[in-house]
Amino acid sequence: MPWYIEWLLFYLVIINIISIIVTIYDKSAAKKNKWRVSEKTLFILSAAGAGLSIYLTMLTIRHKTLHKRFMIGIPAIIIIEIMIIILIAYLVMLHG
Repeated sequence: MPWYIEWLLFYLVIINIISIIVTIYDKSAAKKNKWRVSEKTLFILSAAGAGLSIYLTMLTIRHKTLHKRFMIGIPAIIIIEIMIIILIAYLVMLHG
């Protein structure tokens, strides 16, 4: 496996773990009226490759599931990322 694929996988594991922790923290903070994670941060983490883990975590802990912005926005980010991955894979195979 090429080194850049290994680094990409490492990055994705780390960003997803961080995103799960941040999402769970935000839910906990919401219950305790403490400092909250900004919505912008959750969207940035999602766009950085952690959309699926954030979405599944939100559904699992019932966090922000009533916010249309998240229930539509996060899946939209996931779909766009999947389309980008398919396009990159196609271009690699085409020129590979």
